[in-house]
Amino acid sequence: MKKIIISTIAVSALLFTTSCENDFDTDVKDIQVSKGNADFSKYVALGNSLTSGYRDGALYSDGQNESYPSMIAQQMKLVGGGDFKQPLMPDNNGGLLLNTLAGPVQIANTKLFISGFVNGSPDIKNANNNTATALVNTILTGPFNNMGVPGAKVAHLLAPGYGNIQGIATKTANPYFVRFASSPTTSVIADFKAQKPTFFSLWIGNNDALLYALAGGDATVETLTPPAQFTQYYNALINEIASTNAKGVIANIPSVTSIPSLTTVPYNPLTASVLGGGNVTVGNATIDNLNTNLYGPLSQILAAVGGAGRIKPLSKTEANPLLIVDESLPDLNVQITGAALASGNPTLIALATYLGATYGQARQAKAGDLVPLTSKAEIGTLQTLPPGVPASLGAKGIAYPFADKYVLTATEVTDVNTTIDAYNVTIKAAADAKGYAFVDANKKMVELNSQSGISFDGVRYTAKFVTGGAFSLDGVHLTGRGYAIVANEFIKSINAKYNSSLPQVNANNYSGVRFP
Repeated sequence: MKKIIISTIAVSALLFTTSCENDFDTDVKDIQVSKGNADFSKYVALGNSLTSGYRDGALYSDGQNESYPSMIAQQMKLVGGGDFKQPLMPDNNGGLLLNTLAGPVQIANTKLFISGFVNGSPDIKNANNNTATALVNTILTGPFNNMGVPGAKVAHLLAPGYGNIQGIATKTANPYFVRFASSPTTSVIADFKAQKPTFFSLWIGNNDALLYALAGGDATVETLTPPAQFTQYYNALINEIASTNAKGVIANIPSVTSIPSLTTVPYNPLTASVLGGGNVTVGNATIDNLNTNLYGPLSQILAAVGGAGRIKPLSKTEANPLLIVDESLPDLNVQITGAALASGNPTLIALATYLGATYGQARQAKAGDLVPLTSKAEIGTLQTLPPGVPASLGAKGIAYPFADKYVLTATEVTDVNTTIDAYNVTIKAAADAKGYAFVDANKKMVELNSQSGISFDGVRYTAKFVTGGAFSLDGVHLTGRGYAIVANEFIKSINAKYNSSLPQVNANNYSGVRFP
């Protein structure tokens, strides 16, 4: 059972928060609307999960109906915009099944929801007992105006066969695009061009960096698209779009440090209470045991072999950091093993080889390291250990160092954000070169992540997980209200560029995090 610890006081604060200041440029009021010099009769949106309306860890129909392109399209209808068709999921559970020769196989989880409260904290579970009913094999009839494809990177929008169901197993195809691709051999951009759009929106590139960040910077799990390659693919995509002569708007990419999925779990969650399951006495006994049998000896050994400060004894009065692997550190495997063998301590001698192999690049986490929200459930779970090694040393993140995929180190954070900065230079240059409207989504997300957040008609929104109102339960994707904030940024940029006067949407009219 996955539990996210949020105090009832914080939850109550969300339900009753008000603010006297409105951070939006214009309120939603009756105004004279105009299309300016744009043509909104055929609006098509390109992008990834953020464009599709994905939220709470899944794609489901209510979320799709509150996608930011759908909101924009409703405002465009006021000045001659056409219908906006989306490849809707068949239910509000989300998740995907793929029919195979061996029978249906679930390939995507259902959405997250708060089922109740345990000791005052929300209990987060998957809907429908995490049993999906939507079949990828059920192909929808298009064309579709919302062409947001969850999981897509920039290169994927250009790739022929990205909607071929035969490519799902080999990961050369995307099951969400399979559902609405016009043919198995088409590409997202080809289906976009075939619609002859008069106006488009594009928000793509997040996954080129974000998936790597959420995987803790582990390149064996996900890769970080090099900036030069990103530029090549992005410019190729923009040139394809430009060939339609459609006007449009494009957005840049938020920093990874602005989303709650990477800012909610602290680097130092190991208090005596946590280690004792809420019982401080038990937690203190655990700390004593860990200090005697692991942290104390390792601290001394590391100090003697050039790794001083990597691991220090645990405190009973302060929050302690997670134990992690940092592959950027010199590997002290041989030195640790040798020091343990020379210690004269029978226990250390017996474990010498194991200690060297396990803690050669281990250290305690520090400020600046980011712990993905998905790693929280792994803290304290048991690692299978070699014969003869005490089971008490197998608690992940506590006695057994978290693998690379569980933590994004401060160095990796810098690498990712530097790469995103390079992506954003490419995106802004493309907007300027082609004369498209530009949305600084990164700036807006930084503002949302600030202590004051942003407010709309007396309701304040922040990037705080669950209680901030803007982000859904996966900590990456937005709520309906969060998507409305994004829709308004697009609308403001469209109006400024094309002399239109599309009214903004009322963010408070859309759904936020739902409580039982």
